[in-house]
Amino acid sequence: MTTLHVTNGRVLHPDHSISASDVLIDQSTGTIERVAAPGEIDATAEETLDAAGGLVVPGLLNAHGHAAMTLLRGYADDKALDAWLQEDIWPVEAELTAEDIRIGTELAAVEMIRTGTVGFADMYFEEPHVAGVVEASGLRALLGHGFVSVGKEDEDAREDMQTSVNFAEQYDGLAGGRISTAVMPHSLTTVNEELLREAVERARDADVPVHIHANETVDEVEPIVDDRGVRPLAYAEEVGLLEDGDFLAHCVHVDGSEIDRLADSEAAAVHCPASNAKLASGIAPVAELLEAGVAVGLGTDGAASNNDLDMFDEIRDAAMLGKLGADDAAAVPASAAVRMATEGSAAALGFDSGRIEAGANADLAVVDLDAAHLTPAHDLVSHLAYAATGQDVRHTVCDGQVLMEEGEIETLDAAAIRERAEEQAADLVSRVA
Repeated sequence: MTTLHVTNGRVLHPDHSISASDVLIDQSTGTIERVAAPGEIDATAEETLDAAGGLVVPGLLNAHGHAAMTLLRGYADDKALDAWLQEDIWPVEAELTAEDIRIGTELAAVEMIRTGTVGFADMYFEEPHVAGVVEASGLRALLGHGFVSVGKEDEDAREDMQTSVNFAEQYDGLAGGRISTAVMPHSLTTVNEELLREAVERARDADVPVHIHANETVDEVEPIVDDRGVRPLAYAEEVGLLEDGDFLAHCVHVDGSEIDRLADSEAAAVHCPASNAKLASGIAPVAELLEAGVAVGLGTDGAASNNDLDMFDEIRDAAMLGKLGADDAAAVPASAAVRMATEGSAAALGFDSGRIEAGANADLAVVDLDAAHLTPAHDLVSHLAYAATGQDVRHTVCDGQVLMEEGEIETLDAAAIRERAEEQAADLVSRVA
């Protein structure tokens, strides 16, 4: 057994109490071996990570996004979702190459590691290249090829669905188990019923979950209600969704019956507050979802609609918008918002992460507390939700491996990636007619 000893810091425990503690990690299994008071862990570990003056927290998990959209950061802003997609995003996405996807995902990986995110979900294209970046970066990820049928010939739509199924079957469990997969139909309105039913059935046969956008805007709700006479999540259940492991992005426009349906199911919702606010899609009823017992994770969505991948920003937005949406300052308190980005996202993605305790995945970050905006330390959980930023992260660890130490990324050449991404983004835009 090779070991990593995280020492001299304070630890955020699963009950959100905080104490001076050390963490011993078994690097051969990628799990936490022990959490104990200072001096109680044998100091003969092969590697030591100094957390002095810092808070050891579960690594953050970005439960919904499109990683390679970092190349489109700032490309098109200040539009409603439909116009933004049809006028700007879909035309440029039609020009994407595998190299674009690889470089955009590398840029996303650098940003996530730098800001304390250790795992993410990705729904996009050319996913084998995304998997390659995940393996090289040391991150954990749930990946899937997003497919649509709208606007396509039947044969092309079926081929797109088959690509999603093939990838899910072939890549699940790779990178030493750090990669898991899902079948990913884009949404309930962009995939026809026949293909949606078949995709769900194929996912069940492959023993992988399904990830889908749901109820993001009113325009995704009304057509289903008008055409079928039922709410979207009732339709989702009809086609076989809402099973154990399935997770739905956004869930902004869900009514009480749909919240109850989610609570009674094994499926999770992923809240993307910044993207929903920027696109004026609405405010998800997060307080009601949590109160009903729905498993709620947190995601950034793509950098084209966020415009960053800093999950600390997302925690703050979730708390703030949750209060605004509920018209209640007590709604979505700091602790609940932090749990969404850790335990909630872990539940949505099926990762044994999101908590600092023996037996869990050794996925963690150390937040440096030596900063004016984190002083005084009345309540460090409050600081995580309302004051900290990703730039406060000093160390990032995933699967027991140090991905960043003292702000320096160990697994990727961040400077070279930024340079390549700048060039690739300019080339991509030049290809758009």
